[in-house]
Amino acid sequence: MKKDIHPDYHEITVLMTDGNSFTTRSTWGKAGDTLRLDIDPKSHPAWTGVHRLLDSGGQLAKFNKRFQGLGLKK
Repeated sequence: MKKDIHPDYHEITVLMTDGNSFTTRSTWGKAGDTLRLDIDPKSHPAWTGVHRLLDSGGQLAKFNKRFQGLGLKK
Protein backbone atom coordinates (compact mmCIF):
# COMPACT_ATOMS: atom_id res chain seq x y z
CA MET A 1 0.00 0.00 0.00
CA LYS A 2 1.06 3.57 -0.55
CA LYS A 3 2.06 5.52 2.53
CA ASP A 4 0.36 8.74 3.70
CA ILE A 5 -2.76 8.45 1.48
CA HIS A 6 -5.18 6.99 4.02
CA PRO A 7 -7.28 9.15 6.39
CA ASP A 8 -6.64 9.15 10.13
CA TYR A 9 -8.62 6.38 11.87
CA HIS A 10 -9.41 7.29 15.48
CA GLU A 11 -11.99 6.91 18.28
CA ILE A 12 -15.11 9.10 18.37
CA THR A 13 -18.27 9.11 20.48
CA VAL A 14 -21.67 8.68 18.79
CA LEU A 15 -24.62 10.30 20.60
CA MET A 16 -27.99 8.84 19.61
CA THR A 17 -31.33 10.71 19.64
CA ASP A 18 -32.42 9.19 22.95
CA GLY A 19 -29.23 10.26 24.76
CA ASN A 20 -27.41 6.92 24.64
CA SER A 21 -23.84 7.05 23.44
CA PHE A 22 -21.14 4.64 22.38
CA THR A 23 -17.52 4.81 21.29
CA THR A 24 -16.40 3.61 17.88
CA ARG A 25 -13.53 4.10 15.46
CA SER A 26 -14.04 6.33 12.44
CA THR A 27 -12.39 8.67 9.95
CA TRP A 28 -15.04 11.33 10.75
CA GLY A 29 -13.87 14.45 12.62
CA LYS A 30 -10.94 14.45 15.00
CA ALA A 31 -10.03 12.12 17.83
CA GLY A 32 -12.45 12.58 20.74
CA ASP A 33 -15.17 14.37 18.70
CA THR A 34 -18.85 13.61 19.30
CA LEU A 35 -21.13 12.74 16.37
CA ARG A 36 -24.74 13.71 17.20
CA LEU A 37 -27.32 11.77 15.19
CA ASP A 38 -30.57 13.36 13.96
CA ILE A 39 -32.07 10.01 12.97
CA ASP A 40 -31.14 6.57 14.27
CA PRO A 41 -32.80 3.12 14.34
CA LYS A 42 -34.95 4.17 17.33
CA SER A 43 -36.42 7.19 15.52
CA HIS A 44 -36.28 6.23 11.81
CA PRO A 45 -39.71 5.54 10.22
CA ALA A 46 -38.43 2.41 8.46
CA TRP A 47 -37.91 0.70 11.83
CA THR A 48 -40.58 2.37 13.96
CA GLY A 49 -43.48 2.51 11.49
CA VAL A 50 -44.21 6.09 12.65
CA HIS A 51 -43.67 8.93 10.21
CA ARG A 52 -42.41 12.23 11.66
CA LEU A 53 -41.21 15.24 9.72
CA LEU A 54 -37.73 16.14 10.88
CA ASP A 55 -36.46 19.25 9.16
CA SER A 56 -33.77 21.53 10.44
CA GLY A 57 -33.69 24.03 7.58
CA GLY A 58 -33.17 21.26 5.05
CA GLN A 59 -35.10 20.01 2.05
CA LEU A 60 -38.57 20.78 3.40
CA ALA A 61 -37.63 24.41 4.10
CA LYS A 62 -36.09 24.75 0.62
CA PHE A 63 -39.24 23.30 -0.98
CA ASN A 64 -41.54 25.65 0.96
CA LYS A 65 -39.38 28.66 0.11
CA ARG A 66 -39.25 27.75 -3.59
CA PHE A 67 -43.01 27.24 -3.96
CA GLN A 68 -44.37 29.77 -1.47
CA GLY A 69 -45.58 32.16 -4.19
CA LEU A 70 -47.77 29.73 -6.12
CA GLY A 71 -50.92 30.90 -4.39
CA LEU A 72 -51.80 27.55 -2.85
CA LYS A 73 -53.77 27.96 0.35
CA LYS A 74 -53.24 25.75 3.35
